[in-house]
Amino acid sequence: MAKDKRLVIGIDFGTGSSKGVLARLNGKVIATSEKPHRTSMPKPGHVEHDADEVWWADFLAITADLLHKATGPVVGITTSGIGPCSVFTDGDGKPLRPAILYGVDTRASKEVAELTDKLGTEALIERCGNVLTSQSQGPKFLWTVRNEPWVWEKTKYFFMAQSYVAFKLTGAYVLDHLSASMFDPMYSPKTQDWIPEWCEMVAPGLQLPELKYSNEIAGYITAQGAALTGLPEGIPVGVGTTDAFSEALSVGVKDPGDVMLMYGSTIVANLVASQFMAHPNLWAITGLYRDTFALAGGLSASGALTTWLKDISGGTEYAVLSEEASDVAPGSNGLLALPYFAGERTPISDPRARGVIAGLTLSTTRGELYRALLEATAYGTRHLLEAIKEAGGEGKRFVAVGGGTKGGLWTQIMSDVCGIEQVLPKLAIGASYGDALISAQNVGEADESTSWMKVSAHVQPDPENKGLYDDFFGKYLELYPATKDVAHFLADHQLAD
Repeated sequence: MAKDKRLVIGIDFGTGSSKGVLARLNGKVIATSEKPHRTSMPKPGHVEHDADEVWWADFLAITADLLHKATGPVVGITTSGIGPCSVFTDGDGKPLRPAILYGVDTRASKEVAELTDKLGTEALIERCGNVLTSQSQGPKFLWTVRNEPWVWEKTKYFFMAQSYVAFKLTGAYVLDHLSASMFDPMYSPKTQDWIPEWCEMVAPGLQLPELKYSNEIAGYITAQGAALTGLPEGIPVGVGTTDAFSEALSVGVKDPGDVMLMYGSTIVANLVASQFMAHPNLWAITGLYRDTFALAGGLSASGALTTWLKDISGGTEYAVLSEEASDVAPGSNGLLALPYFAGERTPISDPRARGVIAGLTLSTTRGELYRALLEATAYGTRHLLEAIKEAGGEGKRFVAVGGGTKGGLWTQIMSDVCGIEQVLPKLAIGASYGDALISAQNVGEADESTSWMKVSAHVQPDPENKGLYDDFFGKYLELYPATKDVAHFLADHQLAD
């Protein structure tokens, strides 16, 4: 039947690469595609993407690749991307500067402090559900107003990766509620709307996008969009969302109590909730769907730590490093690390935090270092999960996704340190697969109860390691305050002009 041959596309724009998937309306994967790209760091604390050379160029390349592999008509497309981030454009949608990325970009620390003093922590939590951190986009808008007035004078619109592509395809200026709820202090999850006076404070004169839920339709591909991309004119383009949450959807994390743990360059934990809840050191956000909420947080560096060690070890293969670490007992022979190599997002919200490796000796091995870094990310994740519990969130089911779940060592350490069972999906393509599911919803062949996830394995915590890891975690919590002043001194020296 012709209907059975219909296809949907999902494309996700990540920090280091973009990925796409071509799927049937029942979730069967026909083809995937990936394109690496460069993330620019023009100065310390500044992390950027060129919206056209990265987002749009990747979209065109991946779309062309997937259309070439299509075995039937493409009837819908949805995208997602890193976030929150912002590219400022003129009235024609032409970027005026590179996009400013999420919490790894710490340029607006001064504005974060000033706005917090002006608005007050209690008022911010009451209205936005969050305090201001390097993850917040509002302070970065104000930074642009102050430091690049020539850009702001011409700015008409702002976009994230998914909304930028939707605009170029459809002409629609829209943003999903979930992503908007990361634009503190501009949006309130409680009212599900912008906060006009605070928007004007940080982004004077800016036209704000229409807000829609992630599984709604942004618009339909125009003749111009079709000519640029080869996609059929008139098919729906989903609103989409921030990558971590589309990835959660891709593995069936959609019901209250579900938690996604995303192992990548950073780690993100996302709890689905049925009601709004807040914590001063977490991200309280609107959910993917109407009347849903989420409480989430993320480390600034996790897989990036293993990349760092790999690079300074002369490019040693991960498989070799992992094998060496597997031979090291829990506790890494007395090593304890703080994973704050890129500052830290949640739950300490400190862009001036720095990495620490305590317990080094002349006999410390590379395998011990590698395991200590994996354990550090697990301690950071346990710290994050405990903050979610403090806010009233209860994780009942943990689904692990991302490249870091391969091999088994990291996920076992995570289960042991956090004391949780993790579910590993049989197919873990990533956020692009969640985008494809949203596309299927948009053409009426799936709904909010639909899940394409099948279980591959379960990772159980080893009870024999509980006592040791409980002790190490206690010392982990002591290590940051004990070294904070020194870390800040060193960070200030690193960031000095």
